[in-house]
Amino acid sequence: MVGAFVALAVSAQQAETPANPHAEILSIGGAVTEIVAALGQDHRLKARDTTSTYPPSVQDLPDVGYMRALSPEGVLSVGPTLIISGEGAGPPEALDVIRAADVEFVEVPDALTTDGILRKIDIVGEALEVPDRADALAAKVEAEMQTAIEDARRPEADKKRVLFVLSTQGGRINASGTGTAADAIIRMAGGVNAISEFEGYKQVTDEAIGTAAPDVILMMDRTGDHAADDDTLFAMPAIRLTPAAQDRAVVRMDGLLLLGFGPRTATGIRQLNAALYETDS
Repeated sequence: MVGAFVALAVSAQQAETPANPHAEILSIGGAVTEIVAALGQDHRLKARDTTSTYPPSVQDLPDVGYMRALSPEGVLSVGPTLIISGEGAGPPEALDVIRAADVEFVEVPDALTTDGILRKIDIVGEALEVPDRADALAAKVEAEMQTAIEDARRPEADKKRVLFVLSTQGGRINASGTGTAADAIIRMAGGVNAISEFEGYKQVTDEAIGTAAPDVILMMDRTGDHAADDDTLFAMPAIRLTPAAQDRAVVRMDGLLLLGFGPRTATGIRQLNAALYETDS
């Protein structure tokens, strides 16, 4: 009953939004939406998910909800003829219903490398039937990535140890190990992930953070339950005795730019490198 009410509320909100007669696409995933726009096809977007915040113009589109908590009713109520979704959308039972509907569904795999980003562009370009635009965008992104990564290189002894903190909710540190977007961009930007003992994102003990001895704390620039201001962050027992706390060294960046691995990733690398080593981006 609640799901039906939510779907009706979503539909009502969407009905108030002037429809673009050329719009046909629902884009799910911030990086996917960025690629659609970078290909010059954002005029074809009919709706987007909550993680799709760039370019700013897409925020005027109907929002079908968070990509990992989709409602089939909400997704299908916008009437797309094509859904392009980043990997990890869900829940699985919602995707089963969506895939069973008479709507083309294209999934774009996650990426942690330059080649992975180029693959994303290729898949989206093929789905939108603009292969020439995709080829041009891929060539541009590849060149920018190569330059950004090369410019960020530095001797191992000079690299700063970076701890990516996903959240501090409840006073507990949830941080990145290896195999994550945070780990990948830290390395691309010339840093060292301070935690390499596990894969993915996990809650970390005070002792583990002390052993990691980060020089810099990296966080997403956001507000809410997962955020912490500098005073709160550096007063936490897990952080208080680290080199990062002694220098109050924290870098906050837009989450989509930092972790999205879309067409702006080279910009994210340059900005992170400049923030870590206090140089011009």
